[in-house]
Amino acid sequence: MAVRKITSLTLLISFLLLILTSLVLFVVPEGRVAYWSDWRWLGLTKTQWGDIHTNSGFLFLFAGLLHLFYNWRPILSYLKNRAKKVQLFAPGMIIALIINLIFVAGTLLELPPFQNILNFGYSFKEAASIKYGEPPYGHAELSSLRLFAKRTDMDLEAMQEALRQASITFTGPDQTILAIAKANDQTPKVIFDTMRSATKDSGAEETMPEQPVAGIGRKSLQALCVQYSLNQERVLTALKAKNIVGTPDQSLKEVAAANGLDPQAVYTFIYEAVSTP
Repeated sequence: MAVRKITSLTLLISFLLLILTSLVLFVVPEGRVAYWSDWRWLGLTKTQWGDIHTNSGFLFLFAGLLHLFYNWRPILSYLKNRAKKVQLFAPGMIIALIINLIFVAGTLLELPPFQNILNFGYSFKEAASIKYGEPPYGHAELSSLRLFAKRTDMDLEAMQEALRQASITFTGPDQTILAIAKANDQTPKVIFDTMRSATKDSGAEETMPEQPVAGIGRKSLQALCVQYSLNQERVLTALKAKNIVGTPDQSLKEVAAANGLDPQAVYTFIYEAVSTP
């Protein structure tokens, strides 16, 4: 009896943990933004929340199997018909399968309200992207100062001098941005802003890269214009000239789908429009 009680309570607690971690991961910024800004909630990083979610899932699975073992007879009774014979596809099981299939199919086909739920989550991630900023490229925090300077076309000596002027300690050009940030109790973004403030690009706004960063397809046209300081009307006019119809609140992916294009193509059209004098 004690084991059955512990199993049921473990199943309940792990289920509640899964709910909590699922909600956190639903609204957490995209990985590149979370790592760049050292995002935390309740003192835990995105990676730590993900790890808790994974291990809680295994605990829930193990406890669920034990719960299934200890409650096998009641579960079998749910599958029995009026003649007390086990019927795998009993009415209750069929309805349960249909409900699950509706959720899976609706999600894959991007139908409402399933897509609305996902878009709601994306809106949190988009807001975080605007609030915390995007890294110059994926996992930029893992790059050494030397590699970072090369990939961002910044002056390495100016970068290092800016760090010294800001009293940020570092061992040399081969130390990573993340290691420097941790050693100085800062975020990678703060280190980047410090270096950029004293380089030749000081005061320059973030420029739109020729190649889109990961996850850009879920960003709305309005958010894209805000991030790269683009003229929204100019962007919409340029798209219209290419017979591409879109609204500011639509994501690049939605604009592309509505016009029978790939998100990469829409991004390229925008890049070419804003890069042309």
